[in-house]
Amino acid sequence: MHTLAAADPAPSVFAGGSNVIALIVLLLEFGMLRQAMRRDQIRLYAVQSAAISVLAIIVAAARNLPDLYALAFCSAAIKVVVVPVVVRRLLPRPGQQGAGDEIAGSGALSVASTVLVAIVVAAFGFFAIGTLPIRSPILPITALAIAFAVVLVAFVLMILRRDVVSQAIGFFSLENGVSLAALVVAATMPLIFEVVFLFDLLVAVVVFGLLIRVHHGRAESLSTSELTSLRG
Repeated sequence: MHTLAAADPAPSVFAGGSNVIALIVLLLEFGMLRQAMRRDQIRLYAVQSAAISVLAIIVAAARNLPDLYALAFCSAAIKVVVVPVVVRRLLPRPGQQGAGDEIAGSGALSVASTVLVAIVVAAFGFFAIGTLPIRSPILPITALAIAFAVVLVAFVLMILRRDVVSQAIGFFSLENGVSLAALVVAATMPLIFEVVFLFDLLVAVVVFGLLIRVHHGRAESLSTSELTSLRG
């Protein structure tokens, strides 16, 4: 007769929380991919960033790393508040050319085809990480595999959406995928390195802000489909 002791041990709070939040982050990435409204994409990015901040708190409590509480606060302040507010302010105001929020049809493929491509890419990333010889009792390998899938889906968003705001959100959410992987793999990384990553995000926001302003000022649109005319 099998006893309860012979059963597989239950996952730790850290592993279970990491897996759940990683899955939420991936689902929100798919939401951004299929969303047809720029402002809704920004809202989903803010929610995704909030999930990353919650994960930082869980890791801090589970591994007794008080520095991560400061990281969670900084991450929430920058990614949940500052970045969405800045990107919203860069959108054309009502009455301006290109002010419509709809971006449906601006992708290189239809929404259904784009989501299908993203599912295939995410599955490839998930199972590719699973084949690597990475095993540790304290490493939630499932969360790491999902983080890699998030990065790949973010690339799909950046490549297939012909809208500069969507491409910016794709880049920012790619950084969330990298942050997710860093929290589950290298949570003991010195705080200064994590702060540097956030500084890099702010630099990216400035760069994309300039791109949005310049592109809209010259093309009177946020679509990048017309840039194909620059091919040699």
